[in-house]
Amino acid sequence: MDRHNVGVGYEYVFIALLFGIATGIIGRAKGGSFFIWLIIGSILPGLGLIAVFMTRNEVNEPERQCPNCHNIVKLYVQVCPRCGYDLYLPKPEETRMPPR
Repeated sequence: MDRHNVGVGYEYVFIALLFGIATGIIGRAKGGSFFIWLIIGSILPGLGLIAVFMTRNEVNEPERQCPNCHNIVKLYVQVCPRCGYDLYLPKPEETRMPPR
């Protein structure tokens, strides 16, 4: 065993973990799941970071209420995830901005 090659793979793991943590923090700030972005950023360090910058910010999206089950969903959702009701574009007064 060559002593100069011991621990060579640990540098990649360390860098991938740092990219994963950075990607997770940015993804969480945009309204996504920290752990999902951590996994994406760790497996694909450079591409994961680029992908998280290209995603839209989920925090500031307007919301509306499902008329069937009264679940609060984002405005762009077309089918209620709780009850399966088909949602159509609401009147402007039926939308609201999420609380900060």
